[in-house]
Amino acid sequence: MKRLLLATSLSILLPLTSCVENPVTGERNLGLVSEGQEIQIGEENYVATRQMQGGEYYLDPALQDYVNRVGQRVAAQSSRQLPYEFTVLNNDVPNAWALPGGKIAINRGLLVELDNEAELAAVLGHEVVHAAARHSAQQIERSMLLQLGVVAAGVAASDTEYAGLAVGAGLVGAQLINSKYGREAELESDRYGMRYMADAGYDADAAVSLQETFVRLSEGNNPGWLGGLFASHPPSQERVARNREIASQLPDGGELGRSAYQRATEKIRNDKPAYAAYNKGVKALADGNVSSAETLAREALAAVPNEAKFHALLGNIALAKENSSAAFNHFDKAVQLFPRFFEYRIHRGILYMQRDALDAAREDFDVANQLLPTAIAYENLGDIAVKQGRRQDAIDAYSIAAKSDSAAGKRAREKLARLQSGG
Repeated sequence: MKRLLLATSLSILLPLTSCVENPVTGERNLGLVSEGQEIQIGEENYVATRQMQGGEYYLDPALQDYVNRVGQRVAAQSSRQLPYEFTVLNNDVPNAWALPGGKIAINRGLLVELDNEAELAAVLGHEVVHAAARHSAQQIERSMLLQLGVVAAGVAASDTEYAGLAVGAGLVGAQLINSKYGREAELESDRYGMRYMADAGYDADAAVSLQETFVRLSEGNNPGWLGGLFASHPPSQERVARNREIASQLPDGGELGRSAYQRATEKIRNDKPAYAAYNKGVKALADGNVSSAETLAREALAAVPNEAKFHALLGNIALAKENSSAAFNHFDKAVQLFPRFFEYRIHRGILYMQRDALDAAREDFDVANQLLPTAIAYENLGDIAVKQGRRQDAIDAYSIAAKSDSAAGKRAREKLARLQSGG
């Protein structure tokens, strides 16, 4: 398990803090993390956390705007006003999460499973409460106490696709979005989230039908669901019953918004088979079936030509076929389509290095690290610095990469030792 220090010793902080009133429930809670610190944590980790979860879904800006409008409409009813922000991620796993300070994301894979705008409002309202009621901040505070003198957050990022390579920013976010909230926090988010959505004019009964759907899907043992929303927000018949009771106490006649939702999500629903083909292609490549992987990748690309991840899969297939020229073309196209995604930059940077285009490679690795710092990017920056005679820059880059337990981190430690010993 990786650990990232957030601040300083408890002996310094405890005398300066006291209990604070929870802005949602009115209860008294420990106040080791201030509102300013919550907002800072969210802002500092939002970009990297989104990168670790697949990056923004850039193919449909209208969908991004739609989800943000619904989220802001619900968040406006919150008793705690934060700089709320809502983003759709290009990720098939059905999930949604909130960082401290109101930074909220929902995956494409969850949106395609919802039926109407009220259900979306229920999901986003639930996440708004997690942020407004300081649930993530409370997790950090509990970690602070358990560390017995050190303000630290344990970062168990092993469930994320790129966790083994990440260094620095993003690790706190990975821990927070993968941590399971307690039973009371989940019920609290259901209760107040339903009030927020009802106050925003939505039909609160949608939160009941949504939980009923979640329970049914969880009982089906669908791996995508079990590894997504259900991992951090486990459904139960208890939650269904509680939601039904809460809905009975809220005004009737709210908006369902099915037609609007179906229009807004038309593209991702139409493109669902293409992403299914892509996922099969990824698995086929991992299993060593290169020919099948290529067929599936091209099937996906024919349906959605501007999807960068489909080009990236073809790039990985080309690498498996030892065709570096074709691989470069595919990753270059992926970068052109979605320049703000770290993975495509790393692949293209490595291929630039093979062409001895060191300055171009360095730019790609620098941009990648701005999005999500990784050991592999820093290791390669160290290699470039060595080739260009920039010894101190190489030491600095290797030192950062060496903090990772990944293979890249191990290589960086070995290279750093040789460099420092004069080898």
